[in-house]
Amino acid sequence: MVVGDVLGAHYYSHRLLNNLFIEKGAPGDPPIGNCAEKCQQWLKRASEDENVDALGVLGAVLEEFMEVDRSLQYMNMDALEKARDRVKNILARYGLSYHLGGNIIGAKSGAPSRSLEMILRARDLTALEVEFNRALNNVETDPPACITAACATIEALCKVYIEDQHLQLPSEQSIKPLWKVVQRHIGLEPSHVEDDDIKRVLSGLTSIVDGIGALRTHAGSAHGRGRRSYKLTAIHARLAINSAHTIAVFVLETWGTRGSAG
Repeated sequence: MVVGDVLGAHYYSHRLLNNLFIEKGAPGDPPIGNCAEKCQQWLKRASEDENVDALGVLGAVLEEFMEVDRSLQYMNMDALEKARDRVKNILARYGLSYHLGGNIIGAKSGAPSRSLEMILRARDLTALEVEFNRALNNVETDPPACITAACATIEALCKVYIEDQHLQLPSEQSIKPLWKVVQRHIGLEPSHVEDDDIKRVLSGLTSIVDGIGALRTHAGSAHGRGRRSYKLTAIHARLAINSAHTIAVFVLETWGTRGSAG
């Protein structure tokens, strides 16, 4: 395995490798063999253990290697960049990619370690970013599914907010009615704002929510297609995902500044 070879050559110390893998949650005692074999066996063991987040372990053990730029005892900077490229290339071969903070995401990655609902309840913007990046990595292969994911994210955000604030769910639990409840309670209705510029921005958020909902209905993967054919491309999917991301982050940050009062 390329990653095992690279990490083994990078650290070149059984003690450092043992400490690294144990600290990052790799299961079991240190495997036998040389440094590269030890890395390979530990990563293989993690991938076969249902109780271990294998991609989480992989990202964690790669984090320092992929992000710390400094002269290394056993590797100059040119060699380091070439080794990083090897890792990136092998991850890409399996539809994966490394992102800052030790996050491994991609079209073929497994289920997230936490559900979207849990992330929203924790108001964890870092974890939410990972989930949006996961969707973005699918835009080229399945734009309709990404449209559906963008809409579902806003719906989930609204439902979590409504439940947490002990509000009444609307009779129709689709994106527009859900958004209206949250918008009203959290103070994002344009009519309640005096500044004209902010009014325009808040009105734009409502238009985005309406647009994402309509696009999901007409072209997403969650509904049957009518006679009208939508030429949905990755550009449209990327627009929907990034728009949903902006709304989700804004609502979570607004929610956080207003505390339990909404």
